Amino acid sequence: MRAKDVHNMTDEELKAKLGELKSELFNLRFRHASGQLDNPMTIAACKKDIARVNTVIREREIKSRM
Repeated sequence: MRAKDVHNMTDEELKAKLGELKSELFNLRFRHASGQLDNPMTIAACKKDIARVNTVIREREIKSRM
């Protein structure tokens, strides 16, 4: 997921995407613990996507307070 894509999303889409990413991270961690995950770097990529979404949400909160 690119930062430009995240910035183009609406607030509702961001919240929905955040929920999807958190559930995906849970599933990735579960698969990693059971030894079924082929590429452990997908966990890091998922964490970065969550951080991007959280950053945009926070930027918009700060902007709306000004």
